[in-house]
Amino acid sequence: MPAHAATAPLPAPPEVAIPAAEMTARAQAASNFLKALAHEGRLMILCHLSSGEKSVTELEALLSSRQAAVSQQLARLRLEGVVSCRRQGKAIYYAIADRKAQRTVALMHELFCKPDGDATG
Repeated sequence: MPAHAATAPLPAPPEVAIPAAEMTARAQAASNFLKALAHEGRLMILCHLSSGEKSVTELEALLSSRQAAVSQQLARLRLEGVVSCRRQGKAIYYAIADRKAQRTVALMHELFCKPDGDATG
């Protein structure tokens, strides 16, 4: 018996009649969301933010990256509504603001970062 035969098939998606225009709008929204996440630097930022709020300085240290590079990626995430920020004195703190992003980062962690997982697919 081949190794792949032992895995259970994926469940079929539910049959829901969605009008074509609405489906197109949802696909566009999903595409834009995935584009916002589809960058190694932004994914790293989100991974660090998944454990809680961090300042820009903390993120710089965690990522071993320059402030300008971190700020550029945070600006993109903020523009897309994925993260929120607050100022406390001179420090700016970021947190994940989008539940979809939080869930996606958790799934990415499960698929690619777990010590017992197979990151190669």
